[in-house]
Amino acid sequence: MKGMVFTEFLDMVEQQYDYKLVDTMLTQSVLPSGGAYTSVGTYNHREMVELVNQFSSQTQVPVADAFRVYGRYLFIRFTQLYAHLLNNAHSAFGLLTAIEHHIHVEVKKLYPDAELPRFESEQPSDDHLIMTYQSERQMADFAQGLIEGCLAHFGETATITRTNLNEEASLVRFEIIKDKSA
Repeated sequence: MKGMVFTEFLDMVEQQYDYKLVDTMLTQSVLPSGGAYTSVGTYNHREMVELVNQFSSQTQVPVADAFRVYGRYLFIRFTQLYAHLLNNAHSAFGLLTAIEHHIHVEVKKLYPDAELPRFESEQPSDDHLIMTYQSERQMADFAQGLIEGCLAHFGETATITRTNLNEEASLVRFEIIKDKSA
């Protein structure tokens, strides 16, 4: 997992809580990297899970909620850091359907060693999108937060129904139906 995912998470915790919490998370977690992250480095995703678990333990925010909140936060950061990758999309569904065949292709050009989840999408109608997330990292809560962040970015609201397609939750279907008033 790219280091920017770690550095942005720690920045979010510091902004929304304080540095003391970040320090506690880093010192209380078992991290092979020692918790020293650079945005361009590559780290085991288990360290992110460890950090989020430690965050949850310290704040009493459920792990799933913490991943979703972070996904929403990181989407906002993506719009700031990688606007050039997002500029062609004019709606949440436009962007979400471009993840696999446009955005991830461009990310691989920037970071050839990036290990990205797969997103297959199918759009049965203008207000209905089905996305299938596949990743051995089993971070569907984080993916859902990114989807929610994307919807919010475009000022759209939708109901997201999530179905685990296997026991490990490494294959998950998100059914996204835009609200009629949106």
